[in-house]
Amino acid sequence: MMTSADIRNRFLEFFKSKQHHIVASAPIVIKNDPTLMFTNAGMNQFKDYFLGNQQAPYPRIADTQKCLRVSGKHNDLEEVGVDTYHHTMFEMLGNWSFGDYFKKEAIEWSWEFLTSVLNIPKDRLYVVVFEGDKKEGLPKDEEAATEWSRWIDADRILLGNKKDNFWEMGDTGPCGPCTEIHVDTRADEERKKIDGKSLVNADHPQVIEIWNNVFIQFNRLKDGSLEQLPAKHVDTGMGFERLVRIIQGKHSNYDTDIFIGTVDKIGEITNQKYQGTDSKADIAFRVLSDHIRAISFTIADGQLPSNTGAGYVIRRILRRAVRYYYSYLNYQQPLLFQLVPVISKQFENVFPELHKQEQFVTKVIREEEEAFLRTLEKGLRRIEDIISNSSKNISGQDAFELYDTYGFPLDLTRLIATERNMYVDEAEFNSEMQKQKNRSRAATTIDTEDWINVNEGNTNEFVGYDSLEVNANILKYRKVKAKGKEAYQLVLDKTPFYAESGGQVGDTGELIMKNEKVKIVDTKKENDLIIHFTEKLPAAFNEQVIAKVDAIKRKHTAIHHSATHLLHAALRKILGTHVAQKGSLVNADYLRFDFSHFSKMDEDEIRQVEQIVNEKIRENIPVVIRFLPKEEAMQTGAMALFGEKYGDVVRVVTIDPTYSLELCGGTHVGATGELGFFKLISESAIAAGVRRIEAVSGLAAEKIINEQSQQFQQIKEVLKNPMDVLKSLTSLADENASLKKQIEKFEEKQLKSLSNELAQKVQTVNGINFVGEIVEVPNADALKKLAFDLKQKIKDPIIALTSSIESKASVVLLFGEAISQQKNLDASAVIKQKIAPLIKGGGGGQKTLATAGGQDASALSKVIEAVKALL
Repeated sequence: MMTSADIRNRFLEFFKSKQHHIVASAPIVIKNDPTLMFTNAGMNQFKDYFLGNQQAPYPRIADTQKCLRVSGKHNDLEEVGVDTYHHTMFEMLGNWSFGDYFKKEAIEWSWEFLTSVLNIPKDRLYVVVFEGDKKEGLPKDEEAATEWSRWIDADRILLGNKKDNFWEMGDTGPCGPCTEIHVDTRADEERKKIDGKSLVNADHPQVIEIWNNVFIQFNRLKDGSLEQLPAKHVDTGMGFERLVRIIQGKHSNYDTDIFIGTVDKIGEITNQKYQGTDSKADIAFRVLSDHIRAISFTIADGQLPSNTGAGYVIRRILRRAVRYYYSYLNYQQPLLFQLVPVISKQFENVFPELHKQEQFVTKVIREEEEAFLRTLEKGLRRIEDIISNSSKNISGQDAFELYDTYGFPLDLTRLIATERNMYVDEAEFNSEMQKQKNRSRAATTIDTEDWINVNEGNTNEFVGYDSLEVNANILKYRKVKAKGKEAYQLVLDKTPFYAESGGQVGDTGELIMKNEKVKIVDTKKENDLIIHFTEKLPAAFNEQVIAKVDAIKRKHTAIHHSATHLLHAALRKILGTHVAQKGSLVNADYLRFDFSHFSKMDEDEIRQVEQIVNEKIRENIPVVIRFLPKEEAMQTGAMALFGEKYGDVVRVVTIDPTYSLELCGGTHVGATGELGFFKLISESAIAAGVRRIEAVSGLAAEKIINEQSQQFQQIKEVLKNPMDVLKSLTSLADENASLKKQIEKFEEKQLKSLSNELAQKVQTVNGINFVGEIVEVPNADALKKLAFDLKQKIKDPIIALTSSIESKASVVLLFGEAISQQKNLDASAVIKQKIAPLIKGGGGGQKTLATAGGQDASALSKVIEAVKALL
């Protein structure tokens, strides 16, 4: 039986024999594309070639691409684990033609590979071609149908609608008709009973699509219309996991050698056995063995779990997996991190980035699991309460509480609800989510119009390494609306402006014309297209412009970029070679550097790092930049960043071959002496296993040193210019601590006296001992202490104490346990429903003790009366 590795290699070797250049997978995490968070199809990295923005380096390419589909239009998360063939992360085998061959060759080679190389029986194959769409004015794909008729019987050529057989990556962009290849894997007896053609595209688990040949002919514009692309392209994608299942004769992807090692490891950890059924336990096996791949490879490619954007998608996947093993495998401690070595070893020769970062990825996953497990049990108890009190569904407010308080992603709540034959009011949930966003920040919407071409040409050359000023032509522009303001984006045929990339901010500057100047306020990349941001358009497009970069800003930015390289090398020398860059920000004012390390740096380590960097600055080492073939560069020991996509030729920045060699596209100084001085400002943790340093160099460092010196002089003056400043400050701090203790003792005596006074003011209300008073206390903690002290002196009391503290209302409500049970009173509910609205604030707490704070201190007497009236 062919292994999965054999099948992958045969695919790549087959297309290599058809003159395709084999390229590496792009990172699974997308950068420089505002329309996507993750690579969800093999064509993503080639988008600019299809649009004609760039010339493809090779007319024919083949690869295996890591893909992730868990959000947006392509979302398979709900099916993962429930069925046996959907996945979050999957491999997409693909072959590509950029203006070279088209339908004839693509169809012929697809058939040859499946039937001659892999020996799939021809009578098990069906193909689907696009039937056309009258509304879009699109005819049937007769060309594809004709080509297929050369290889397969006519009754196996089926027609498909626009939904299934007209491929579009998104609302706009490259698209075209496609032809799918389906395989019927059922037993011969079943095939005799029901013709396979009736089961194609019918979600039958054993009649499945494995290969899609997309013929990219059009570009979808924002208004929905289609325009012909400058050249016709082929974009194919074959689901590797499904293909292996077919070749290995399995009925489930999870029974193949792609997953079986992970499945066995889960069984070993949980002391359970996978049966391949539809039971919750077996679904859990499948969910875990799928999800660990998505989690591991996205982290390895640079995306850490977080509460926003792509990071939240990863956190959702991880928490879905945790809930499955917690609930259905009865395993209540971190499990996923134990699977990382299995995945790492399996893909070592295909996607080596995980193997190289195994320890780091394991650490991040373990800490994420531990954090969620701490709240999961409470959350599950809360959702059981919600379900037991709901007759029809889970309200959006309850779903949002689970999300906001217990960290339950919506799809996890939806999953649990579905298991109980209930549903979640998602419209209400989304409303609650929007309210939260509006409270924290104004909602930001960006509306981007179509490009308008104003001059011929499709080059987009960056010349800013060698020149900060160049003559250029404007090729196209588009309007962008964001936060109610209009802005514009321009593309030049050549530009000195560095586009934000690799942590370095984009250049600013101006376009100079005969009669006007247009400010460039930012420069970014969209895929590989360099885009210049302006607040207005030029009056005319038919003249050459002078594109001029802000040289001073670029210089200070370059200083910080070179300082980042020196810092990276120093960290590896002091902390160890496990240190790897996990993110950076380089601008004119400072640098920020995120790196893998598992403990806080101590003062001595910080001092040593600063010392090394400043030594390298004083040595005035030349910064040597060369372009080398990637393999040659890697053999020299140059460091590449995980999650970055590099071409065949790379830019190597060397600062002393024995000290720092990195692949880098950023701008740098000519020699380290230009940095002047380096100063580390802060070191902190930002995520599991990731530390962050902020530092300055050049004029920014000089400015900070001057500011600190000035502050020190001011401190000396305040302290009356002592001989020993540290000794004087220590004495002052000791004196302050002593005085605080004296004040605390005095306040305690006051509270005791006030407590005795209040104990004499007990009222009997409806048979209950009640104390309700407005008092003077220094802070909210003192108010709470006073209530506790009173409780010791009064039998079964209800105590309502209020105070105006710094002109704001503060309230404590305390119920004796016996009276709370006897009268079924809930202090938290009373505070939220009756008290907080009176003082224009909020509050909460427990059944016998709750607190509130608010803006309206004039309503304190109303609070006392409200509690009294309740009794």
